[in-house]
Amino acid sequence: MSILSFIVSCEWLSSQLTNSKIVIIDCRFRLGQPDWGYQAYQSSHIPGAYYLNLDQDLSSPVATHGGRHPFPHLPSLAEKLGAMGIILGETLVVAYDDLRFAFAARLWWLLRYLGHDKVALLDGGWHSWQKQGYPLSDQLSQPRSGNFEPSPHADWIIDIEGVKSRKFLPSVILIDSRDRDRYRGEHEPIDPIAGHIEGAVNSPWKEVTNDQGYLLPLVDQKRLWQDYQQAEEIIVYCGSGVTACVNLFSLALVGIPNTKLYPGGWSDWCSYLV
Repeated sequence: MSILSFIVSCEWLSSQLTNSKIVIIDCRFRLGQPDWGYQAYQSSHIPGAYYLNLDQDLSSPVATHGGRHPFPHLPSLAEKLGAMGIILGETLVVAYDDLRFAFAARLWWLLRYLGHDKVALLDGGWHSWQKQGYPLSDQLSQPRSGNFEPSPHADWIIDIEGVKSRKFLPSVILIDSRDRDRYRGEHEPIDPIAGHIEGAVNSPWKEVTNDQGYLLPLVDQKRLWQDYQQAEEIIVYCGSGVTACVNLFSLALVGIPNTKLYPGGWSDWCSYLV
């Protein structure tokens, strides 16, 4: 699969705004401000784009365990995707946000998990689209007729017990995707306990892009994972299974197979330690 299957430019997308075989989804969000993203979408978005909220659409309600962004209720998500006109395996979905793929990658991963591989991220995201002067809209997109009957890859996810049983196996690599200071336990702005899962190595999700939110060249993506090429299995986590998907995007881009997401992440892990 080429890099063009994973990422599209603003220039290319601007030429496809009337293409009925493409669905654009706005994933902008702010942690601690759950309504911010939809308000931003209502104010201005890429013409024709729909909106999905991290808390309400791409996650399920928080419980005692399971992390801050538990896996979404898949039938509900599939219904929403179908109402956007997405046909499983046929429609190209382009997802964007304004934070270096932080939230768009969650949708990218979920779509692929559900069996829909035709999904790409917008390089540079919302900021690039605005900066380059492409069209904007405040018109809310109306429901369309689609057909999204998912076929989940159940072996793409792993729970806390699976992590515990596999994290020290020599053939398994456990990757913490959070910033280095959070991994080291020097700074923890969200969860009640600082630190990381014993045995995990650190590869921050922000190293997949540059400061402007553009995907770094393929050679840089390969360099990120060069030490883990021989692993039989790579388990990726972050705080709550969201930004870990940016690393999973990069791993898929360079063709490294057998990756798994621990959706609960550190927020689930430490919920058993409180």
